[in-house]
Amino acid sequence: MSRKATLHFIDSSSRQRAELARVGFALGHHAEVYGDLSELSVHPPREGIIVARDTVEQGGVATILERLSRLGIWLPLIAVDIQPRPTRIVEAIKAGALDYLSLPLDPERFGRCLTRIAKEAELFGQARRRMIEARDRISSLSQREREVLDWLAQGSSNKVIARELEISPRTVEIHRANMMTKLGARHAAEAVRLKLEAGLDEPEAPRQRA
Repeated sequence: MSRKATLHFIDSSSRQRAELARVGFALGHHAEVYGDLSELSVHPPREGIIVARDTVEQGGVATILERLSRLGIWLPLIAVDIQPRPTRIVEAIKAGALDYLSLPLDPERFGRCLTRIAKEAELFGQARRRMIEARDRISSLSQREREVLDWLAQGSSNKVIARELEISPRTVEIHRANMMTKLGARHAAEAVRLKLEAGLDEPEAPRQRA
């Protein structure tokens, strides 16, 4: 890749950190190493790519990304581990890792991975920021307000939602107004867009009654 990246390696093993940094420098990139997220949080990076050890005991990639989000760090992340199980790889990718590499790193594969991710880094950061912000807003909704949003996303009218939830149309209007206020949405389309940006696992699509 023509533009060299700053690689932020997170690993509790000093030996492994040194080896990761060596590979990064050999590929022509700048490398920073951290024993854990606490060290990284002292001076939160604003650019580059994070390469973090997927440690089950510490909550894995999902926990790492959650803590990074709380720090306002929206950088792309590559998960690494020694002989990772397929289930760990799937979980890490679902959590938001852009790739998962086995240790010790294969320099050629690592280089290809960095080239691909560097092109996506800015868009990834923007998308992840929107996703976290959307999830935070949606988490403020009550159960009933969330149900109204789910039906709204299906294109249902207030009348249909009232029938499906067995409440009055007026009550739907109240829940819908409260939902829109909490989401900061000016119209229904904006509320639905926030739901899509949140990227939450969808329950089985609601089916209208006969």
